[in-house]
Amino acid sequence: MTSEYQKMIAGHYYLPGDPELRQLAQESRRQQYASNQEQDAKKRTAIIQSWFGSTGQHLHTETGFCTDYGINIHVGEYFYANWNLTMLDVCPITIGNNAMIGPNCQFLTPLHPLDPEERNSGIEYGAPITIRDNFWTGGGVTVLPGSPWETMS
Repeated sequence: MTSEYQKMIAGHYYLPGDPELRQLAQESRRQQYASNQEQDAKKRTAIIQSWFGSTGQHLHTETGFCTDYGINIHVGEYFYANWNLTMLDVCPITIGNNAMIGPNCQFLTPLHPLDPEERNSGIEYGAPITIRDNFWTGGGVTVLPGSPWETMS
């Protein structure tokens, strides 16, 4: 049987209130709190490296980071994220090497049914975001699945 988590990361309809997903989200909140409270950059990096799905050895994030799960985020070498980065990762977010993300940026994989009856039923779905090497963005940018940002480097 396919779990709600497996459906979610595959981009299929899933039920976000599933107990496994709630537990994963709760653990993510604990990790967010720990990383956002940590003032020592090396310790904050260690928290993120143990939390994300995969990272390079060289990364730096400022505080104010928010995510749904964290475990579906994959970043390459030399990743830098400025203040207040939001990465909603109901589907994988993959960013290549040498990425620089400006302040107050958002990477949003969740999608909702357009039909009101389906949407009101509580089901959700998402789509992945994949960004190549050498990505740079200024502040306040929102990256959505299928956007041209995904192919720019």
